[in-house]
Amino acid sequence: MMEATGLMAWASEEFGQAELGDARRTARLVRMGAAAARSPAGKVSEVFTDDAELQGAYDWLESPHVPVEGLELGVGQAVARRCAEQEHIFVAVDGSSLTFVDREGGRGLGAVGTYAGGARGLKVISALAMSTAGVPIGLIRQVTWRRPVEKPTNRRPASKRPISKKETRHWLEAIRSSAERVDGAGASTHVTFVIDREGDSAAMLSTLATTKHGFIVRGNWDREIIADDGRRWKVRNLLAYQKPLGSYDLDVAARPGRSARVASIELAAAEVTLTVKDPSCGKTIEMKLTALRAREMSDVPKGEQPIDWLLLTTMPAKTFKQARAIVTGYTFRWRIEEFHKTWKSGGCRVEESQLRSLPALQKWALVLATVAVRTERLKLRARTEPDVPATEEFSDAEIQAVILLKKRAGKTIPTAIPTIAQATLWVAELGGYTGKSSGGPPGAICIARGLARVRAAADVIEALLREPEKR
Repeated sequence: MMEATGLMAWASEEFGQAELGDARRTARLVRMGAAAARSPAGKVSEVFTDDAELQGAYDWLESPHVPVEGLELGVGQAVARRCAEQEHIFVAVDGSSLTFVDREGGRGLGAVGTYAGGARGLKVISALAMSTAGVPIGLIRQVTWRRPVEKPTNRRPASKRPISKKETRHWLEAIRSSAERVDGAGASTHVTFVIDREGDSAAMLSTLATTKHGFIVRGNWDREIIADDGRRWKVRNLLAYQKPLGSYDLDVAARPGRSARVASIELAAAEVTLTVKDPSCGKTIEMKLTALRAREMSDVPKGEQPIDWLLLTTMPAKTFKQARAIVTGYTFRWRIEEFHKTWKSGGCRVEESQLRSLPALQKWALVLATVAVRTERLKLRARTEPDVPATEEFSDAEIQAVILLKKRAGKTIPTAIPTIAQATLWVAELGGYTGKSSGGPPGAICIARGLARVRAAADVIEALLREPEKR
């Protein structure tokens, strides 16, 4: 719950326990986090208007005494503590890249995209913890690295290289450390990892198995499995012979190559045994799993392919309700794509950063990533828990600010404390949201714009409330 201190309380929870070798460095981080949440921007100079605070932020970001690892660990442990309050969470793991302008090649960046394209930036693996309603809890792990600037030559084929020489190792690190942080938080929280087709590899599946937690992985290969009667099948052939458990309508989000629509999905599942060899040690692992097929039966727009998901999971699917819960869990993977969009272009604009050193870029990117998660959390709580009080996510000053700004625009506002859905709608309207003509519920961009106005007004309200204390 957000208290009257607003963004400082939020920033203290997110960053206040980071161990950076000096309490003053942590205190600076908290102030920077609050400032970034108030006015998110890729350029540090657009976040800090006070010259002293701006210089202090630059000094902190460029300081060799503030390790990237210490900041990331502090953020991840704060998220793990919140996860410990839940019996079950989902953790979506996905990769992305950050592209920065680097004409002179002096920022220490690596290649992103194709080597021929010449783009420079960072590669990222993010692990986003979520509630069972799909609401973000926070980034429990984020791994960043840089590729070589030039394409390696005389390199052994991927199938011949050890895991330690492949980028897959960063995915494995994100999975292992996410599980370790949840386990280390002192609770019995159960994790279900959610990974797209990148997860369907021997290295990923065997690593997921060693965490002792669950997973939902989208199948990328028509693997050979053993059915419960002992016969060997190709997994898609086996599922084709299964009696459908039922069908339902699924709201499908738009993405490149796919339009938003309501899809009629038919579900079929089978219990299987999958055998994989752990490439790190050569040990063969037998995994008792559920194979589930989610197939779109309704007509699709011209030029698009129908949904046909093969999911491998530790979750049971003996009933239609259980099978539908698996598909719902898999769709939570879309949350991390939405987070990446908010982080990069939707409000935080991290790729506009002009910081010159690689460690400074990594630190600032992580601060902005935490801010982006807050925006996504607010957006999704308003959709999934619309009736909870706005005080769950907004400070008292922010609530007063949004009410005053709406009244100033000539709107009649109820006197009771608003719900989170009401407050988020008002914030989005202040950011340019126009209702149905905007094409759906309030999105991250309108919410971020509205929050900027609300936070500026909330700062004034908090200053006025503090003024009598100084007299």
